[in-house]
Amino acid sequence: MEFVILAVVIAVVLFGALGGLLISSRRKKPLPPAPPTTPDITAPPAEPHVGDEAETPRDEERRTIEEVDLPEGAAPVALEEPPTIEAPPIEIPEPTAGRLIRLRARLSRSQNALGKGLLTLLSREHLDDETWEEIEDTLLTADVGVQPTQELVDRLRERVKVLGTRTPDDLRGLLREELLTLVGPGMDRTVRTEPEASKPGIVMVVGVNGTGKTTTTGKLARVLVADGRTVVLGAADTFRAAAADQLQTWGERVGAYTVRGPEGGDPASVAFDAVKEGKEMGYDVVLIDTAGRLHTKTGLMDELGKVKRVVEKHAPLDEVLLVLDATTGQNGLVQARVFAEVVDITGIVLTKLDGTAKGGIVVAVQRELGVPVKLVGLGEGADDLAPFEPEAFVDALIGD
Repeated sequence: MEFVILAVVIAVVLFGALGGLLISSRRKKPLPPAPPTTPDITAPPAEPHVGDEAETPRDEERRTIEEVDLPEGAAPVALEEPPTIEAPPIEIPEPTAGRLIRLRARLSRSQNALGKGLLTLLSREHLDDETWEEIEDTLLTADVGVQPTQELVDRLRERVKVLGTRTPDDLRGLLREELLTLVGPGMDRTVRTEPEASKPGIVMVVGVNGTGKTTTTGKLARVLVADGRTVVLGAADTFRAAAADQLQTWGERVGAYTVRGPEGGDPASVAFDAVKEGKEMGYDVVLIDTAGRLHTKTGLMDELGKVKRVVEKHAPLDEVLLVLDATTGQNGLVQARVFAEVVDITGIVLTKLDGTAKGGIVVAVQRELGVPVKLVGLGEGADDLAPFEPEAFVDALIGD
């Protein structure tokens, strides 16, 4: 029994000793050798850490810029100057004296249908009632208006009866006299831009959308510059996005100064500032372009009256020009009436007069408002706005 116990103890001791040897042999197993290290030429150099000494002592004498050698062939760097934007050259507008006479041929091409029609009718051998009715219809079709037409026909009938013989030259002279009387040669058609008290003269331009109001304002600036005046343009049409840009472009062409405000801003404020600038700079004329008002919109028309009142806080208006499209005929007269109720119209500008045979609108609108046509637009050119001259206009109506 003792022998068995002894044998078990010896076996346990031997087993423990063998386990210890195995464990110690595992712990002492050598690690595999590290791979040979090669310098990495792509890696960036190590950055210095705080506390590392600089390679060059701080107290080393520094070199001046003259002592530093530049690489051979290196040229000094030249700084490029920003490109200069040249202002567009200022144009010299065509003189206004006799401008309508020079444009007479263009006007007569579309207007002399009235004169030719009347001369043809008056040249008939027998002027019966039916012929005189045709003459009335011709005048009404040309937008002369009912009352002026009746007056003209009555005078023609009387003079033809007294005249007796009717040669072509006699008829032409007779018709010219009567048409000239109807147009009104004695009316003052001067665009008043020279106030008696002090500069500047103030002109407000009004009219509905589509009549060419902003373009007319720009062309009027050219007319004034051609006559030796200095001009400030007030872009008070703040509701149409392109209106201020368009007006400023017109001004830049002839050297006029433009005052404008933010889009959708107060038109009266812009007009006020334009007059103020004109007075401070000593300019001759201030032209104020207002927004194109629909004559059916009462609120907008009231605002136009506000612009007028605000401007007159600086000085009284010298001119209020109403721009009308000659092609609109009787509808233009309706517009004229409404504008005349809001602001005191002092003159009329008829645009697109070259594109219609209805030259009688000159007579009708003057009779309606009691104010003269002062300017007429005869085309799309920059200098196609002309002072209205009754003689030249009637001659264009009758033709050669």
